[in-house]
Order: sequence, then C-alpha cells, then structure tokens
Amino acid sequence: MIERYSRREMASIWEPGNRFRKWLDVELCACEAWHKLGKIPKASLNTINKKADFDIKRIDEIEKTVKHDVIAFLTSVAEFVGPDSRYIHMGLTSSDILDTSLALLLKEASDLIIEDIKGLLAVLKKKAFEHKNTAMMGRSHGIHAEPVTFGLKMALWYDEMQRNLERMTRAREVVSYGKLSGAVGTFSSIDPAVEKYVLKKLGLKPESVATQVVHRDRHAEFFTTLAIIATSIEKFAVEIRHLQRTEVLEAEEPFTKGQKGSSAMPHKRNPILSENLTGLARLVRGYSISAMENIPLWHERDISHSSVERVIAPDATILLDFMLSRATGLIRDLVVYPENMKDNMDRLKGVVFSQKVLLKLVEKGTTREEAYSIVQRSAMKVWEGLGDFKSLLLEDNEVMNYLTPKEVEGCFDVKPYLKNVDYIFKRTFGKK
Repeated sequence: MIERYSRREMASIWEPGNRFRKWLDVELCACEAWHKLGKIPKASLNTINKKADFDIKRIDEIEKTVKHDVIAFLTSVAEFVGPDSRYIHMGLTSSDILDTSLALLLKEASDLIIEDIKGLLAVLKKKAFEHKNTAMMGRSHGIHAEPVTFGLKMALWYDEMQRNLERMTRAREVVSYGKLSGAVGTFSSIDPAVEKYVLKKLGLKPESVATQVVHRDRHAEFFTTLAIIATSIEKFAVEIRHLQRTEVLEAEEPFTKGQKGSSAMPHKRNPILSENLTGLARLVRGYSISAMENIPLWHERDISHSSVERVIAPDATILLDFMLSRATGLIRDLVVYPENMKDNMDRLKGVVFSQKVLLKLVEKGTTREEAYSIVQRSAMKVWEGLGDFKSLLLEDNEVMNYLTPKEVEGCFDVKPYLKNVDYIFKRTFGKK
C-alpha cells in the first residue's frame, strides 16, 4: 500500500478551486482585451475585476440543473458581479476556457515534474561518482558477461533522465497552447486581437488553426512523455529488484527500523518500493494510450476527450510526481554491497575473462575461430563444474603453445575493464 503522499503541490493543481481560478483568469483577461477594443466600458471592467469570484458549492448546485459545468461556473460568477457580468464570456465558447485553462494547468504540472527530474538527476550523479570504480558483474540475458562498475549503471540512468528532462521541457512547450477563437474556431464572434492579448498575458501560444478545441495530438505527446519517464523509472526499479534477489544481493532497498517484510515470514526484506514503481508505470503508460485515442474527434469537435482528460490529467501527473519522488529517495538511500559484487564476479571461477584470452590468442597468431574454440573448450568445463578457468587454460597444451603463464595470468585482471570509466564519465557529466 502506498504511504500517505506528503507533497501536496501537484494534487492542489487539480483541486476545483485552482481549476475554476484558471477559468476565471481566462475570462478576466478576455474582458481586458475587449475593453482595449472599446467593447467593455472602463467602469464595467473595474466592477468585473473587483467583484468577479465563484462559489464551488454553488457551481455544483447549479450544474445539477443545467448539466453544463461552464454555464454553472459563469452563473456563479454572475451572481458575484451583477449586471456587468453580461460582458463576461463575450464571443467565447466553453472550449476556449477549458482548453486554455487546461494548458495552464498542464504547464503548472510540468514545472513540478521538471523540478522532480532535476532532483533525481542530482541523486543519480552523486551515487554514480560514489561508486565510479565499484566493480561488479555486467550481465547480458541475465547471465554473467564482463565486469562493469555500479557507478556506470548510475551514470547510464543519469544519462537517460537527462533525455527525459529534455523530453519534459519539450512537452511543456508543446502543450502550452490555447485558443479563444469561438465556436468551431473561425473567430466569427470574437476579434483575433482578444486571443492574442489573452494568450500572451497568460504565457501561452495560439493554435494556428483550431477547431472548437486545441488539437489533441499536443496532449497525446505530453502524456506519452509522462509514460516514457515512468517507464524509465520502472527500468531502474526492475534492475534494483534483480540486484536485491537473494541469489544476487548486490544492492538493496533501505529497510527502516520497525519495518516488516511479511505477515508470515519475519526474515523477509522485500523490494516493495521498486515493485510499487513497476506497477504505477503500467498505469501511466495506459494513460498515454487514452490520450492518443483522444486525437480523432468528430468533425470540428465532440466531447469524448473531456471525460478522459478529467481522469488522466490529474492522475498521470500526480502519479509521476509521486514516482519521481519515490525513485529519488530509493536511489539516495540504496544500500550497496561491494563485497557481494566481488563475490559474484568470482562465482564462475574466471570464465568472465574469456574474451581477454580469446583476443590474446588472436594477437599471437591464431584465427578468431580457432581461438574461440580453444577458449570455449575450457570455459564449458567450468560451467560443468570441472575446474576453474585459469587452471584449465594453464593445463591446455594448445593454449600454452601460444601464451606464457604470465600472459594467461594477465588476462584475469579486472583493471583493464575499468580503464575507460573516466572517459565515459567525462562524456556523460562533463567536468564535475
């Protein structure tokens, strides 16, 4: 079960008060624009700016009758403003308010997600340098391959999150578009100058060609970006889950004082944080599909997208905010076991150095095919439990025809595998 989420900023973005406040901001900016065009008297604008407000309970009450949230909102505002409310929503359609305010909300949510990503990047960078030269077994297909370092694993995750930061920054830009072009987007009842004024003041850009709505490919790109970021987090979480397996135990989630892992087995220490992140990523990916299905609306618009976005906009952003916060804490407090990493590198009795032997034989004049056959012969005996790799090589006459014992010994040094770690770090982080 997810612990009570302490960060309220993201959730508060989607609370009714903030949502209606954004609607009112759009309406008030439109009134200012109409005033500049001479359509709203100064005294009326002053009254609107002074008195305009809303009552959430009253909106809900009105909506029960009118069955239309924007009309209910406007009616509530009118009750605060009085007769001058006739100027509010002039020439506009509901989607002008809904889509423009949604852009403001998604932009606000983006800022928090970008901040979260930067926090995770800082933790990954610190962990990478802390374990820059902590040697461990690299695996392919889940099988021991050749040595890497735990710091390189963290550097790789850092590099991926840097791309996610770039993606999120682009997604924020792509979704920061509004429209105030009226019914079906033709400006038939509104001056384009109103849209230009309002969107500039709100920090948004205008949709070049709108229908009654902003095109939903923008939102699909936004939610797909959230899904990619969530899936990166899942990638990290799955790796941690594997590293915490009893047979591996090279890294482990923090197990805090008083924590219990199982209702039945007191010995259990389970990777519950990582498993939770894995599950949440599935939800966020699902929301990206829903967002893509919102793209093909009927003609100039329908409202099939509306019900979807009322769910996925708060859910996806809140979930990703939570995931990034949880992943940051998890990696910051991750327990790393270098000794277990060393022990695991030794489990296969040296066969992980097979490529070094192969290349040394090729260097001495064998063909690659011959070298492969010679090395694999001894390596397979190790897999079958018939000895350690170095001893088997030293006992192999064909190997000793090409290599000296010292040259064989030299193939079993882990340092050459780490010689370019500094180069990779510099390429990834630049100058520290």
